Amino acid sequence: MTRPPAPPFTRDAAIVKVRLAEDGWNSRDPAKVALAYSVDTRWRNRAEFLSGRPEAEAFLARKWAR
Repeated sequence: MTRPPAPPFTRDAAIVKVRLAEDGWNSRDPAKVALAYSVDTRWRNRAEFLSGRPEAEAFLARKWAR
């Protein structure tokens, strides 16, 4: 599944891509944000290590619940 805009990026397409990413994070919707990462994503947050999209989604839900 591909989501526009796709490479190669023009300046305007790159701006759109960045704004879409910002909008996703600012929505504070863990499910929506987690979809931006691969199924086997690996994250590190200080002393916490996350593996996979479900762990990333759970982490974001905890983070944004505060």
